[in-house]
Amino acid sequence: MSMPPPQTASQVRGPNLVWLRRDLRLSDHTALHRALAQGAQVAFGFVFDTDILQPLLQQGAKADRRLTFIHQSLHELDLALRQMGSALLVEHGRAVDCIPRLAARIGARAVYANRDDEPSAVQRDAEVAGLLAGQDVEFHGVHDQVLLQPDALLTGQGKPYSVFTPYKNAWLKRVGPQDLAARDVACLPHQLWPVSAAQPMPSLHELGFAAASLPPGLPAGASGAQAQFADFLQRIDAYAQARDYPAVKGTSYLSVHLRFGTISVRELAREAWQRAQAGSQGAATWLSELIWRDFYVQILHHRPQVVGHAFKPEYDRIAWDDAPALHAAWCEGRTGYPLVDAAMRQLNTTGFMHNRLRMVAASFFTKDLGLDWRLGERYFALKLNDYDLSANNGGWQWAASTGCDAQPYFRIFNPVAQSEKFDAQGRFIRRYVPELAGLSDADIHAPWLAAPLSLQQAGVRLGVNYPTPVVDHAEARARTLQRYAVVKDKSRS
Repeated sequence: MSMPPPQTASQVRGPNLVWLRRDLRLSDHTALHRALAQGAQVAFGFVFDTDILQPLLQQGAKADRRLTFIHQSLHELDLALRQMGSALLVEHGRAVDCIPRLAARIGARAVYANRDDEPSAVQRDAEVAGLLAGQDVEFHGVHDQVLLQPDALLTGQGKPYSVFTPYKNAWLKRVGPQDLAARDVACLPHQLWPVSAAQPMPSLHELGFAAASLPPGLPAGASGAQAQFADFLQRIDAYAQARDYPAVKGTSYLSVHLRFGTISVRELAREAWQRAQAGSQGAATWLSELIWRDFYVQILHHRPQVVGHAFKPEYDRIAWDDAPALHAAWCEGRTGYPLVDAAMRQLNTTGFMHNRLRMVAASFFTKDLGLDWRLGERYFALKLNDYDLSANNGGWQWAASTGCDAQPYFRIFNPVAQSEKFDAQGRFIRRYVPELAGLSDADIHAPWLAAPLSLQQAGVRLGVNYPTPVVDHAEARARTLQRYAVVKDKSRS
């Protein structure tokens, strides 16, 4: 996308402030593109928002991997700005206080930000816009997070889509080169607002946090995103087949970078589109995953009530079990089902969980343990490095059969069958549940069915160094069908 002609210097009153949030990069950036197009100098601001950080501290997340990732990414971005004679202007406090104050301090004539469709962010931006208007400062929220903005596609009846396949078909017909084109920011070095004596960025300690250890496969910043993307492109053709197997390196591992915008979704989609057009099934499948991302964002945009409520209102009537011990066993990876336990231990130790395992773990939580999907959603929100409200909510409601285009309530993942199919040799289980490593490939998926001698030879003592199953899957399945059937009966009355 080319730049409009810049305005003359006489038309420029002061710098435009680009408020960074979940877009921590200096390339292919819509808000920056729009700010530069006005011809004014551009300054960059970021707020460590206490409305977001304080709840983390209250939940005991003093060493939060996401905050460490953000901090490292901002440090890289700030260094790039300093090399061009500017700096990142960092605030710590409530964004609704900090942004108007920062705009006043630098004499900004306008604030540009890429839109965030999460309900709390929409409310925050509306409040900031109102305060800025009182200072005669314009606020411009622009779409950058998704490929097609949430209002771009409607059904023939003028309503938002609630089923993915028709949405995807409409998306593929509607998307054009202008939607995937990079937003030009080439004139940035010539329009940067000079900052000669900027304060250093506050340390994590000064923010009240401790540094967390990032897993080796999660390099921060735009440079880390580019390295991850280059690595994935060497494997993308195999994505359609490899993506379901947690023991192999089959996915892109770009979800955290997408979440915090250290890479543009347009850059990813351009590459996927070109390779798909050239015949790569892996690229076509991955492009479909990017479309799923757009789909869930538009669901949240049009139906913010899904935060805390079932997309299908009748499913709010479900009587979930109150079982703190089962909830704790799931969270801690000691359910007695090896694949579920391995998935939860991976999440707890790295902040990552393979997408196939997210479905398995969520199905087990809701349909084997009979627990409220909102509790599981909340735990993932606390632990996932790539936590995104729209995707997390959509995924949990899909698994619980309460959401749009969800799996039918009678489709219940068998955790043993999933284990045998997607971790047949038990490689993933052995990595995260080492107490079972000595079992054979046949026994490791359901150790309670193994012969006593096999358990003894493997050093496995059920109920001692590895738990017996907390529920019987067949019995749990019957209870789930009964629970959901009640909802269906009530919806007919």
